[in-house]
Amino acid sequence: MKLFDSELRVMDVLWREGDLPARRIADVLTRQIGWNVNTTYTLIKRCIGKGAIERREPGFVCRALVSREQVQQEETQELIDRLFDGSADALFASLLGSKRVSEEQMQRLRRMIDEM
Repeated sequence: MKLFDSELRVMDVLWREGDLPARRIADVLTRQIGWNVNTTYTLIKRCIGKGAIERREPGFVCRALVSREQVQQEETQELIDRLFDGSADALFASLLGSKRVSEEQMQRLRRMIDEM
């Protein structure tokens, strides 16, 4: 499932706050980024169509059907496939080559690799 940045904004509200009426999501996004209600409702409906959100009645209550972690994994895999020819180690090398890594960060990375 591919979620675009605007759809991720809607999902982020649900991931942070849990199940909410669509009106409440619109209120949050109006305050945060200035969207009007119609924009938010359109994006909610798109997410419903993609299977990312479930609509429940009464009250047009929205519930996330995918977790933040699931979306992160899918987006990461797409990035690896698209930019690094499916090579996770090439992504890793690119990340490490572009920034100085502290000893503490390096130890955390080693632990994560060992746990895999």
